[in-house]
Amino acid sequence: MTEAAESVAAPVRQRVVTWEDPLVGAAQARNLSGLDYLRAIAEGRLPAAPIAALLGMSIQKIERGHVVFGLEVGEHLYNPIGSVHGGVFCTLLDSAMGCAVHASLDRGQAYTTLELKVNIVKALTVKTPSVIATGQVVSAGRRVITASGQITGPDGTLYAHATTTCLILEPAAGAAPRPGAEPGHPAGGNGDGR
Repeated sequence: MTEAAESVAAPVRQRVVTWEDPLVGAAQARNLSGLDYLRAIAEGRLPAAPIAALLGMSIQKIERGHVVFGLEVGEHLYNPIGSVHGGVFCTLLDSAMGCAVHASLDRGQAYTTLELKVNIVKALTVKTPSVIATGQVVSAGRRVITASGQITGPDGTLYAHATTTCLILEPAAGAAPRPGAEPGHPAGGNGDGR
């Protein structure tokens, strides 16, 4: 490290993240409606996804086809240019919209994301201590559900908006899970538990 770099080095910060086994909750997914499953997570009866602990997001409100996540903004979410990384926006919106879709599903149904489009319209820093991401189902068909989402600050400022298209997965009657499928999701998923 050069002398100039040493003189501007900030104190080291640390963040410790703990989580529970995500497969414990996933195993319960097929036995509950999407709404009941997500309520169990929100109420702490089932473990939240590890990504929620990693980023610091949590379910604030849940209704059929509508979910609100909260996120505490911190430096640990920053990119190299001093604002919240775009991937955090995408993850937060994917979670809110995906859970809105999940909250509309019947017992035994699962889903996977087919498409995700995010528009980041304003930089986010620690000057805004928290944001919410709202996801809502726009259209629900038998096989495809679309949803939209927004990230807003406490004063209503819009930071990002998004849309998603999800494929509904129906379990085959009496079928065993396919090899490699996650527990609770006999038809598979997109790798993030859905």
